[in-house]
Amino acid sequence: MIKLYNTMTRRKEIFKPREGNKIKMFVCGPTVYDHSHIGHARTYISFDVIVRYLKYSGFTVFYLQNITDLDDKILKRAEELGSSPLELARRYEEKYLQDMKVLGVENVNFYARATEHIPEIINQIKILVEKGFAYETDKGVYFDESKFKDFGKLSNRNLEELNVHRIGPDTSKRNPGDFALWKKRKIESDELEMVWDSPWGTGRPGWHIEDTAITDTYFGPQYDIHGGGLDLIFPHHEAEIAQMEAASGKNPMVKYWMHTGFLNVKGEKMSKSLGNFITINDLLQEYSPDIFRFFVLSTHYRSPIDFSQEILQQSQQGLQRIYKLIETINELLDENTSISMDNDQEYIYKLSEIRKEFFEAMDNDFNTPSAFSTIFDIIREVNRDINDSNISKNALTKLKALIIEFGIVLGFDFSLKNKNEPERQEDLIELLKDVRNKLREKKEWDLSDEIRSKLKEMDIVLEDKST
Repeated sequence: MIKLYNTMTRRKEIFKPREGNKIKMFVCGPTVYDHSHIGHARTYISFDVIVRYLKYSGFTVFYLQNITDLDDKILKRAEELGSSPLELARRYEEKYLQDMKVLGVENVNFYARATEHIPEIINQIKILVEKGFAYETDKGVYFDESKFKDFGKLSNRNLEELNVHRIGPDTSKRNPGDFALWKKRKIESDELEMVWDSPWGTGRPGWHIEDTAITDTYFGPQYDIHGGGLDLIFPHHEAEIAQMEAASGKNPMVKYWMHTGFLNVKGEKMSKSLGNFITINDLLQEYSPDIFRFFVLSTHYRSPIDFSQEILQQSQQGLQRIYKLIETINELLDENTSISMDNDQEYIYKLSEIRKEFFEAMDNDFNTPSAFSTIFDIIREVNRDINDSNISKNALTKLKALIIEFGIVLGFDFSLKNKNEPERQEDLIELLKDVRNKLREKKEWDLSDEIRSKLKEMDIVLEDKST
């Protein structure tokens, strides 16, 4: 029986989908104007494991994510780089999808681009205007927060409290907190790809409306799980609730709201201005995807997580302990001599109890740190028993299968022999990079490119910086 923490009710609830064992789940995707960062990675790895476990528990999951490929940030970035906005969005979308693949985030069923859902967005805005929840000004179409009595129910604040956080008052709006559904824009030559015709003139959608139009298209007005980072609760998720429930007249839009905690770097919020902004691409130049996944899952998904080189090195050591156990088991199982013990059945029972503890942890709001604790508990005990030659091949075989099963749930392949010694693998990669740099200094480009191609086949991507 799975229990999950619902942000809306602020308590753990027994999970029960709206329709049998079918789950409809949406998680807010990236705005594709730059490289994705490790904060994104934390969120998407967490939800990947959540989906893995739901599937492992017998549920059928349709996991939908949006791609925000229309945004003022995209226009600004495209202007800075002298690029077409749509070309820039496609380029960074591709990089994002590559990052997710390398990180093992593989359970998203469909990525829905905002630009491919303009008719649905316009239709939802029409409904809101017709129902009196939205109004037109000379600047665009706005949602009237005062008309939606439940606004603020997710963040548990009233309108007065929420509006304290508003900046830059717009005198054309009825209320300070009213948010844009459609932004009117004159057609400029550099914005041709980012404006569309509508009943309110040319322009483009606001940020919030794209998500509800997309989820309504694929799920209808009500579905099971909506996820995202903690920073999206206000205003983004509050706006989504208001839009969908006002348009459909159905409540609640989502049965369970789930949010990941913040990722900080050495105790500070990650920011380009502070010089501590780390992209996924930068991270993977130094650490393997498995090490970062281990780092993420060593903290509960709802808790804040602090990133540092020291903690990553601890994650590498923790992961190495698991690989080392599998390596030792493989060696013992390959030996001709048999290992015997009198209490074999008692040991098998102990493994079943460990398995029970692992899945109880996962059932308890996907508590991956506790799940890992059960793995390390058995590693300590098994290492002692192996040293005392007090474990049978039968028990070793079952233990190996158990660790591999745990890995499947958490997104690791603990059965791969080439991952038994990740430290050596990292050393080898560093050696190849050093050799390649020396070849480049000597302008031996062909051999240098060949090494780069081989590393790419191993999912290790090198980006040469101009000198």
